[in-house]
Amino acid sequence: MQFQQLHYFVAVAETRHFTRAAEEVHVSQPSLSQQIRALENELGAELFSRARGNITLTDAGETLLPLARRILADADTARIEVQELAQLRRGRIRLGATPSVCTGLLPDVLRAFHDRHPGIQLLIEEGGSHDLVRELARGALDLALVVLPLPSPSPALTTVELLREDLVVVSAPTARALGKAVRIADLQGERLVMFRHGYDLRELTVAACRAEGFEPEFAVEGGEMDAVLGFVRAGLGVAVVPRMVAERAGSGLRVTPLAKPSLHRTIALAHRSDVAPPRAARELQRMLVER
Repeated sequence: MQFQQLHYFVAVAETRHFTRAAEEVHVSQPSLSQQIRALENELGAELFSRARGNITLTDAGETLLPLARRILADADTARIEVQELAQLRRGRIRLGATPSVCTGLLPDVLRAFHDRHPGIQLLIEEGGSHDLVRELARGALDLALVVLPLPSPSPALTTVELLREDLVVVSAPTARALGKAVRIADLQGERLVMFRHGYDLRELTVAACRAEGFEPEFAVEGGEMDAVLGFVRAGLGVAVVPRMVAERAGSGLRVTPLAKPSLHRTIALAHRSDVAPPRAARELQRMLVER
């Protein structure tokens, strides 16, 4: 049974005339009649009674008509939905990102994407780079914004570098001024507000302090980005955060750059190498790269 045959059958059923039905579906009358006969042979029943030139539906035809209409309607719905998805009218993107990237880089890009493609659902998952890489590998994410180098490099992932971002030191306005710029060595003796284990910024800051020959002292540890900034505003200590995050954090923070050689981090967009991201995800990827 073919969609074309059902289309021809419905046309004859509605016009009750083979020639007019052939004109409506833009085929010759003999071709249409041949396809109807082939359908009847496949079903093992006549669909039309052709007595004295009058075309009427048989019992088998009456039974098939609503089913054929439903099948053709479902086929049209499937075609339209697939076309809409291909044209970025509908769909979803599963995007992973580290919390600091969600705070700094993503809001403007996601707003621009949503303005262009309001029918695309954006599902955001926050996590450390290690967790996001694992989610990409098991197919739970389409794209992920991660910090390079990856904690466990994988040949199954493709990464595209997006930006290199300077890190800065944030402190409460009431805290002791750190000067125009601060060296990592100057953080010895400062009480740090530190992120939770598995946070890329934690590993980077701790490694930089140890490279200067000291173990950092924590006032508070274990927070996510918003909590860390809130603890700093409360005067509990200082923190090393991305410049973009510090600039978006608003009032209540003093921002001090790090003296050269400064610390920075590299943000990259990652996806699986063996599976092409969906069309909508590829469009978001393009906007992130070209932002």
